[in-house]
Amino acid sequence: VEAVLTSTVPRDGKVLVVVNGAYGRRITAICKVAGIDCAAVECPEHEVPHAGQVRQALAVDPAITTVAIIHCETTTGIINPIEEVGAVVYEAGKTYFVDAMSSFGAVPIDLHGCHIDYLVSSANKCIEGVPGFAFCIARRDALEATEGYARSVSLDLLAQWRGLERNGQFRFTPPTHALLAFHQALIELEAEGGVEGRGARYRRNYACIRDGMRAMGFREYLESDKQGYIITSFRYPEHPNFTFEEFYERLNDKGYVIYPGKVSDADCFRIGHVGRLFASDMRDLLAAVRETMQEMGID
Repeated sequence: VEAVLTSTVPRDGKVLVVVNGAYGRRITAICKVAGIDCAAVECPEHEVPHAGQVRQALAVDPAITTVAIIHCETTTGIINPIEEVGAVVYEAGKTYFVDAMSSFGAVPIDLHGCHIDYLVSSANKCIEGVPGFAFCIARRDALEATEGYARSVSLDLLAQWRGLERNGQFRFTPPTHALLAFHQALIELEAEGGVEGRGARYRRNYACIRDGMRAMGFREYLESDKQGYIITSFRYPEHPNFTFEEFYERLNDKGYVIYPGKVSDADCFRIGHVGRLFASDMRDLLAAVRETMQEMGID
C-alpha cells in the first residue's frame, strides 16, 4: 500500500481516500507521514460508500489525482463497491488504486471492468501462501508515467518493475522462501477451481460460523446485505459475565485465536473465514466457543 502511494502519486498530486474503517484511515495516515496531500470521503463503518460521494468530491477539488479505496474493509468485513467507484474515477480521468489485501484470490475482481490502475494484495490471506511479501498489479502505461514520483528508494515500484524486466531479479535480497510458497499456493489455488472455487469454500466457512454463532445468541455487526465472506464482526453478548479478555484467553488456551474488534462505535470481535480452513474447522471453533461460554457462566 505504501509503495503505491509513495511511488505513483505525482509530487504535486492529491489522494482522495474512501474511508469506512481502520484500513482506509491507515491510507490517510500513510499519506500524511509521506507528505502527500490527501482528503477523505468518510462514511460510517456499517455503511457502504456511494459512488456519488466520490463524484461530488472530485467535482469540487480538481487537485485530486488519485482515488484510493479498500475492497474488503476488514474492520467489519464489509465489501466496498469498487466497480461503481471505479466508473466514476475513470470518468473523471483520475488514477484508481484498490487495496485488495484481504479479498484478492477469493472475491472476483475485474481489473479492466473496474478501471483499476493499481491493485495490491498479499502472499498470504486468500492466496494462502506464507507472510513475507506483498505485490502490486499495475496498468503498464500508468506505471511507466510515474518517472520521478517515488519518495522512497526501497519502495520505488517503477524501479523494481524495470529491474525485473531487465534481469528478472529483485533489487534487494528477496524473500525466497515466501516466493517458493507463493508459487505452490498459486498451483493449489488453480487446483481448487481458482477464485470461484476458493470463494465457494470461504462462503461455506462463513455460513457455518454465522449460523452457529447466531444459534448461541451472537449477532453480527453488519446487516446481512453488506456482509462479505472474508471476515465477520460479532457484537459482544449483553451478559454481565462476558469480558472479551477472558473469552479470548479461554479460546486461545483451546488452540483458537480470534481477532479483537476494530469497530469504533461498538464492542465487537472478529472471526476470519479464510486460509487453509474448512467447514470442519469452523465447527470445531464453534464447539470451543460453546464450551467457553459455558465455562464463563453465559447461557
